[in-house]
Amino acid sequence: MAILLVADDDPDVRGFLVTVLKRDGHTITEAADGQAALDLIRDADFDLVVLDVHMPKLTGLEVLARLREAGREVRAIVLTGDETPDTVIGAAENQAVRYLSKPIRPGTLSAQVQAALSSKLPTRPIRVVSAKRDWVELLVPCTLDAVERVRSFLIHLDSDLPETSREAIGQAFHELLSNAIEWGASSDPSRDVRIAYLRTRRMVLYRIADPGPGFRFEELAHAAVGASDPESLDHVRVREERGLRPGGFGLLLARALVDELIYNQAQNEVVFVKYLDDLAF
Repeated sequence: MAILLVADDDPDVRGFLVTVLKRDGHTITEAADGQAALDLIRDADFDLVVLDVHMPKLTGLEVLARLREAGREVRAIVLTGDETPDTVIGAAENQAVRYLSKPIRPGTLSAQVQAALSSKLPTRPIRVVSAKRDWVELLVPCTLDAVERVRSFLIHLDSDLPETSREAIGQAFHELLSNAIEWGASSDPSRDVRIAYLRTRRMVLYRIADPGPGFRFEELAHAAVGASDPESLDHVRVREERGLRPGGFGLLLARALVDELIYNQAQNEVVFVKYLDDLAF
């Protein structure tokens, strides 16, 4: 299958990761601290590295930062129990392809490793504009590969919310970011979509701004939201005629998942809001 490096200073966690990934058919090399992981990566080519954040000698994020400074591209998953914004955004800034929380289920680990192996290495980095706890802002290259990657980071900023709220926010974000990249920016990797995440006691707010000219709902014959009859499936026929992938329900789904969904006049920027109970923050 694939050649992987697993780096974690906890022998029990490392043993669990190795057992699951060997069962999946991967060849595994182990490291017990960050310096050992860095040395191994420098001396060998791995298809994927799975790095704990808090390790002796060097943290997982320091390992990725040193590799990035040296111009070494590596496909990496960051695995940690620390979901503070500094750690989450640090993983994105250092070009990890996935961010997973401990404890992790075997099935989730297997699925995320396979997804990471199937993803392309980013041609341009995610750039961090703001990394405050209550205001995170990113510039993300316009590729569909970036959608799940960015979602895997940002969803961890809401780790204190009920699972149903997190899933609704994550799914709405996935649909709207996919639309911004695919339709607004024509999946042009030389351009960026700007994403802002704001968190207050009462709400989570996302703003997604794509570099395209915008659109009008009535012109979206390929999407259910553009139909005059809500029960119509005409957009399915249009998608088939144009050779588009199945779908077209993304905007309707996003509207159902969040409390507010607002476009600017050109409709190349969208804001969505999910209202919350009064949680400690």
